This record gives sequence, C-alpha cells and structure tokens, in this order.
Amino acid sequence: MSEFVHDSVMLESAVDWLVTEASGIYIDGTFGRGGHSRSILSRLDAEGQLIGFDKDPAAVAVGRALMVEDTRFHMVWDSFVELRKGLDEIGAPGCHGILLDLGVSSPQLDDAERGFSFMHDGPLDMRMNPEAGVSAADWVNFTDETEIARVLWEYGEEKFSRRMARAIVQRRAEQPFTRTGDLAEVIKVANPRWEKYKHPATRAFQAIRIHINNELADLEKVLNAALEVLQPGGRLVVISFHSLEDRIVKRFMRDKSQGPKIPRGMPVLEKDIKRHLKVLVKGDKADQGEVRDNVRARSAVLRVAERLAGAV
Repeated sequence: MSEFVHDSVMLESAVDWLVTEASGIYIDGTFGRGGHSRSILSRLDAEGQLIGFDKDPAAVAVGRALMVEDTRFHMVWDSFVELRKGLDEIGAPGCHGILLDLGVSSPQLDDAERGFSFMHDGPLDMRMNPEAGVSAADWVNFTDETEIARVLWEYGEEKFSRRMARAIVQRRAEQPFTRTGDLAEVIKVANPRWEKYKHPATRAFQAIRIHINNELADLEKVLNAALEVLQPGGRLVVISFHSLEDRIVKRFMRDKSQGPKIPRGMPVLEKDIKRHLKVLVKGDKADQGEVRDNVRARSAVLRVAERLAGAV
C-alpha cells in the first residue's frame, strides 16, 4: 500500500447524488486511492456493481486489491474515455451513474518521484501512466518555443507564457531539463509578476501536466461517451478543480439540457426538442468545514446531470 494518501473531495455529497439504485451499475472514472469507490460500494446491495478506471499503475494496484476484497468491484487500467470497455468486461449494456473526480490526486503531487510538483524536486515526468506517452522532460527539451508558449497560455492561462517559453529554450540549449526543481526555478525567474499566495510556476506546471496527459481532450470525449452508456435516470456527477475543466463540463451539461439550437422563427413544439440531460446541480462548492480540513477542496466545483429518456 502506498504511503501517500488522498482525501476524496466532496465525497458524501457526490455519492449522495450519484447512487439512486442500490442494485445498479456504477462507474468511478477516476479511482485514485478508492475513497469515492468505497463510499459507493457501501451504498450498493449484493447485486450492485462498480467499475473503477485509472491510468496510474499505483492507483490500479490499490484497485486490484479492492477487487479481491469486494467482488462487486472491477478495476480497469485505462483512461475513463474507455467507459464502454469497462462495461463490456462485466457484460453490462449500460450504467446507472458515472463519477468523475478530475485533476491530479494528492498522492501524485506528494510523491516527488512522479514529477508533478514544483514543491518537491524529482524527475520531470508528470505522466499519469509513467509507462506510456511522452514525459514532461522530453516535451520541454524537444518542443519548439512557439508550441511551449501556446500550451502555457492555453492550458495554464499564463500571461507570461512567451517569456517562460523563451527562458526554457535558452536554458535547455546549455543543459537539458531533468528535474522539476530545475524547471520551476527557470520559470520562476522568467515570471516578472508573482501572484499573491501562488508559486510563480503554478500555472506553467498545470499547463504542461494537462498537455502531457491530454486531460481536456479526454474530458470532452468522456462526457460524450457518458451519454452513450448512461441509462435513462442515470446520473453524471463531475467534480472539477480549475476553470478550464469546469467550463467544459458546464457548457456540455447546458448544451445537452437545452437541446439543439433552433433557428429563430422556426415553429417547433416543446415536445419535439430532443434534450439529453436534466441539470440537477449547477455548481456546488465544498462547505467551510471541508475546506478547513482539506485545502484542495477550496477550488472544487460539483455539477450533476441526469440522463433523460427518449433522446437520441
């Protein structure tokens, strides 16, 4: 068992909204260390089933141990984009609910060897699955300056992205980056205006991590995949931690609850508008007690939508 622990954010409220049928089939798309999954299992009866997804092999190891402990649970080592794959593995046509707890987990940040954090010096990696894809070190050492600047701006909303990209390219010409502390220092020096209470490399590290793990593109894919596997009345529960994620979730739920845009003046009956979702929660925040106990909860936003019947 890993020494690094993860406190699941908004655990009770998320599971309260998710589980509507004790004998239902549910998906925890971001297993982590199983906090939400164990809570979901506690709400299910002997017929209920839960599928967990994670790309992180350390999380998968915890999930496989839970499979031995509880036969109602099935662990899938893959991206949550592959919702259908998990359902096929247990022979289920669809599910009653999907939970997505987005972003990086506390164990990934706390373990310096994973290379996610500028606060703990370690190998510059940042991959959710260290056995697949391009590491952050390879990316910053071989990507051209314009693309680095684009990623820092687009995924980190970093206003000094060009200065930082230029500093990275100039430094790597002398010595390639291999450590998180080294990259954080170069970015810090290139940042002329530090935000109060925020490390000057925060936005840049967030951007690189999102890009390396294809997080926003995968989020858009899994939201669409959820519509295909959720049964009528099934719920999609999403916890996001920064504005880029939340914007995608908010827009998706809004659009799928309103139905397709109808040209102005075209006569359409209300009953003929095909809506896929009904929004139940539009953006709840963690209560003060949870924020006090877990600082990560401060930026959490909970959104919930229910699958409607009859939409195609």
